[in-house]
Amino acid sequence: MAVLVGKKAPLFEADAVVDGGEFVEKFSLEQYIGKKHVIFFFYPLDFTFVCPTEILAFQEKMEEFENRDVAVVGCSIDSKFSHWAWLNTPKDKGGIEGVTYPLVSDLSKTISANFDVLAGEFDYNEDGEMEFNGAPVAYRGLFLIDKQGVVRHQVVNDLPLGRSIDEAIRMVDALQYFEEHGEVCPANWKPGEDAMQATHEGVSGYLAKH
Repeated sequence: MAVLVGKKAPLFEADAVVDGGEFVEKFSLEQYIGKKHVIFFFYPLDFTFVCPTEILAFQEKMEEFENRDVAVVGCSIDSKFSHWAWLNTPKDKGGIEGVTYPLVSDLSKTISANFDVLAGEFDYNEDGEMEFNGAPVAYRGLFLIDKQGVVRHQVVNDLPLGRSIDEAIRMVDALQYFEEHGEVCPANWKPGEDAMQATHEGVSGYLAKH
């Protein structure tokens, strides 16, 4: 599993569904560079069980993300048509109606592969035939990307394990606090609590450049 922290987030252009039902071609995270922080998260499949709980939980916290000037973008290996159908299915029927943030279609699985969250890989068998080993879906990866397009935080869960949206918000708060004040945030830090000065010259110099 690749560690992308400190590196530029992989670039892509893909189909997406935005505002709960509008198709967009060549959707890219580049539109946010210089403007917003981004929470970019992967989930395995539309019309499943754990996935809608996460997607709806992100939607329930959208005001908190928007207040922090953070864009939330989801992605799975489903087609844009599957995304559209799920977005237009009522919650009581297993849908995610009411979700407004973009859902990206990674039908080719290249975005998942470039972010190294694909839960398997293509290989050749003894007969020289290509086959896929593992699950051809994305793990539950989440990437916090700053306004320069650099990944500052990542977490990847196995397929059965849902994520904490509150923790994602806490990481946004920690990054934005550091960017504003230059102080580093200790374990379990929350807004309103004391942060720390990086006193070591090497650490201070490194942090000042990042």
